[in-house]
Amino acid sequence: MRGLRDVPRTVWLLAGGTFANMTVSVTFAYLFLYLTGPRGLGPGQAGLLAGAGGSGLLAGNFTGGWFGDRFGHRPALLASAATGGLLLAAVPVLPTPALYAALPLAQYAAGVQRAASSALVAVIVPEGARRQAFAVMRAAGNGGFTVGPLLGALVATRLSYDWLYVADGLGSVGLACWTARVIPKGVSVRGRAGTATRNAATREGRRVTQAAGEGLWAALRARPAVLVLLGAIMVVDVVYRQQYTTLPVHLADHGVDTGVYGALLAVNGGVLLCLELPAALALRRRSPLPVVATGLLLVAAGYGALLGGTGTGTAVVMMVLLTLGELLYKTPATAYVADRAPAHLQGRFQSLYAGASITGVVLAAPLGGALYQAAPGWLWPLCASAAAVAACAVAAGGRLERGRVDEARRARAREAAAGAPVGAGRRRGPLL
Repeated sequence: MRGLRDVPRTVWLLAGGTFANMTVSVTFAYLFLYLTGPRGLGPGQAGLLAGAGGSGLLAGNFTGGWFGDRFGHRPALLASAATGGLLLAAVPVLPTPALYAALPLAQYAAGVQRAASSALVAVIVPEGARRQAFAVMRAAGNGGFTVGPLLGALVATRLSYDWLYVADGLGSVGLACWTARVIPKGVSVRGRAGTATRNAATREGRRVTQAAGEGLWAALRARPAVLVLLGAIMVVDVVYRQQYTTLPVHLADHGVDTGVYGALLAVNGGVLLCLELPAALALRRRSPLPVVATGLLLVAAGYGALLGGTGTGTAVVMMVLLTLGELLYKTPATAYVADRAPAHLQGRFQSLYAGASITGVVLAAPLGGALYQAAPGWLWPLCASAAAVAACAVAAGGRLERGRVDEARRARAREAAAGAPVGAGRRRGPLL
């Protein structure tokens, strides 16, 4: 566990706050039950409200990084956590029509909070240690989510659903207060690297100082491997989240009961808790894109396991493969995007990754459900094929990146051999 020494104390403290917050952030899991139960809405209205909230979450993840780049990642996290928390805590006293505004806004704030939290970790932690730092944050979130739904069920059944929203809201406000206490004010103010970032003096930071005015799309075009990765993550997230939408229906259609499905989710959470952080430490010196590609291939293999027939055994094999794929691709992909982001665009790069990584929240159910209804036999082959294609694309992106880096090194070697100052001549874009 020697690599954990490279994770700054502030990240551990932020992870502690994230664990506490995730323990009470379970209202989304019980939203449909709350709307159709105490609120007395029909399934159609409840679905519309849930969809509006999911759209707000997706929009917050995709656009929230701009606030951090403009105003600072710490203020963005504080404002979003406090705003979202107050909105959630007020849900029990709001009339039902007001929920059509409150829930999307609260979820939008949650998306901004997620992007700002990732960007904060990226500016606090130097390149080379980000993979294990993001693994610590994911372990904290997964740990809280493992405990949270069980406590939420007790609160909902023994007290009321209203208390779930009060606890969730207070948890977010508490995270804002905790972050204000443990994260120094000088971190990433108005999109400039703060003291922690300057001390880190990462290689990427030095490479992009020449392009300080570089816009988002210009930066992405100069880093095609990042664009490929973002597209692959969007595809795989829609595929991966079929386990929460069409998979339980498929299992029930093949005589596998709900108890087995619940146990499968427990396998997912347990494996992630036990292995994700050790895996990040063991692989931290490996090139990230091949590791990500391997993870995506395991996701493909997971759904491919269902092609030979569906039963309890194949379902367990599928879930183990999906989980191993997740722990291989999610942490390295997050760290890779952070390492390749220009300092002044760190928030927006993390925001793009955050949005790509939850695309399935909005698209998995409608796309998977429509396909399963129209041609159930095609769902798992298409899921496996889509994940495999995404894996091949990421692997190709890795080869492209290595080719560009090698070409830049050869060019510098030629300049040095000719006696010219390094960097003289034609201006080159930043390395990937």
